[in-house]
Amino acid sequence: MKNDIEINKARAIYYNIFANFFILDGDMKSYFELLRMLNLVVQAPLDDSCQQAIKNILSKLDRDSNVTLMQEFDDIFHSPLSKNIRTTASFYDEQVESGKKRVQMVEFLAKTPIRRDEQKYHEYEDSVGFIFAFMSELIELINSGKSEYINTVHCVFEQVLNDFIDEFAKNVYEHKKSDIYRNLMVVLHSFIEFERLYLQVSKPKPKDIINQKDNLTDEERARRERNKALKALGPKQSCSDGSCAS
Repeated sequence: MKNDIEINKARAIYYNIFANFFILDGDMKSYFELLRMLNLVVQAPLDDSCQQAIKNILSKLDRDSNVTLMQEFDDIFHSPLSKNIRTTASFYDEQVESGKKRVQMVEFLAKTPIRRDEQKYHEYEDSVGFIFAFMSELIELINSGKSEYINTVHCVFEQVLNDFIDEFAKNVYEHKKSDIYRNLMVVLHSFIEFERLYLQVSKPKPKDIINQKDNLTDEERARRERNKALKALGPKQSCSDGSCAS
């Protein structure tokens, strides 16, 4: 039990770190807290690559100003001059914002005392920053004795975060403006692999590559595949003898 509490403390810190990188409100107090947490976890990292990445991040962040971080965040997620990375689970699930994954997150929230402060946080409930913050708060509730949220944490990870986080991290890592965030994705990769082991959740299978050249709907593509398969079987059998189902 004591070991679980210590592990949960570390998990909550990591989730909080990731949340602070994706929920930027210009508040210097939050920025200094982020620096404090980074300096804390670099002393006991998940692995060597994680430690080096955190050191790289700390070397690039200004100790007295969040301008560098804010600028890179805008370049990756909001700049009109480059490809912007989408941050919601719904987008990676359905290619739309505010989809089924947002509904799932709202339902998970309804089972807890945690709510989205719409005055301070304008992104959807299934945005990556909100999910990280939600997980951090849930784990802290668990450590305070609210064991009923253990299953909620598992479900949010398995049903929402796990499904899209690898693709999201790859997009951020490969973005041409990514520097601080490229190192952050190394840390995130190590942490997600730890979470999968800790929560006993398998890495999702790669999504099938969708052929978009023909601009066909899934239904039409399936119909054509069925027709192709039927043609390959040869001429249709006559049903006049009643041997075929109508």
